[in-house]
Amino acid sequence: MVDKSLYNTVLSQTFSTCGKYLVAGNTYGELAVYDLSELLNPTEDSPPSPRKPIYKHTLRDGVQLCSMVSYDKFLIIGTVGEIIGLDWKSVTASTNPKICWQINIPTSKDALEKPDVNSLIISDVDGHLYAGCGDNKIYVFDLEDGKLLRNFEGHDDYIHSIHMSGTTLASASEDGSVRLWDSRQEVCCSSVHPFMHERLCRPHLGKWVGAVALSDDWMICGGGPRPALWHTRSLDMTMTYPMDDAGIHFLGFHEDRIMAGGCHPFFYHFSYSGDILAQIPSSSTSVYSAILQETPIKALSIVGSSAKIDLCSNFSYRDQVLSF
Repeated sequence: MVDKSLYNTVLSQTFSTCGKYLVAGNTYGELAVYDLSELLNPTEDSPPSPRKPIYKHTLRDGVQLCSMVSYDKFLIIGTVGEIIGLDWKSVTASTNPKICWQINIPTSKDALEKPDVNSLIISDVDGHLYAGCGDNKIYVFDLEDGKLLRNFEGHDDYIHSIHMSGTTLASASEDGSVRLWDSRQEVCCSSVHPFMHERLCRPHLGKWVGAVALSDDWMICGGGPRPALWHTRSLDMTMTYPMDDAGIHFLGFHEDRIMAGGCHPFFYHFSYSGDILAQIPSSSTSVYSAILQETPIKALSIVGSSAKIDLCSNFSYRDQVLSF
């Protein structure tokens, strides 16, 4: 029998709405649940092996869990062709999580395959669920009734990442472009093509853009092209970051720093000016996702092409390595 742990890839993760649990999903349709209190604040009554999950569920056998987001009472998971809402209480307190609702991604009658739901976000402005998918589209759903409200079309290849700041939606695609949308409309406001810039292009890695993140005034994106910082209003590129040999799969803002991960055995923190503030060893040869929270338990979790999860309580160094 093949040992799955040798080929495991953790694609998605999120913290529970209460902030006390970490949940991660892999390419085999499995869901692992970790108690952060036991991991970061062990007591005499803590189990002898706190680095393992307290629960492990098989949600969709053999179907990868591509993306994940936490909302109110629900753990929302994007898989292949559908979005699933699980009851949080059943995920963290039983061995049989309860599926409360499902949303099927629209597909044409002649479609040969269902699209992967590669990126999920919930808007802070309208509370709607946005899904960036493998059919080159972004779908917007009402979480009250699952109704499809609208979609954004314009990319020529599948979407890797979406992110929002206010009413501005950014999408990064395999087609080599990052598009900016007004979430109240269905028209692309502007776009950038990083691979067309001499300072950014890396033809041997391709033109794809694997990650994008927005703050109030800035956008960071990268993939085959080097990660770079752009001013969102002028779309002027102001800074590139020293990850010359790595394809980029994750980028994010946190306070005065930019976090980055990709096809490299380290997870980086950069200043806006490009200085390396931290370099955290990764258990994965490629980092696919990183999430952090400040309260109630401070934690940064990093996952990728491995059955291991790197957990940091300081954000600047690795405290523990969890086993999926």
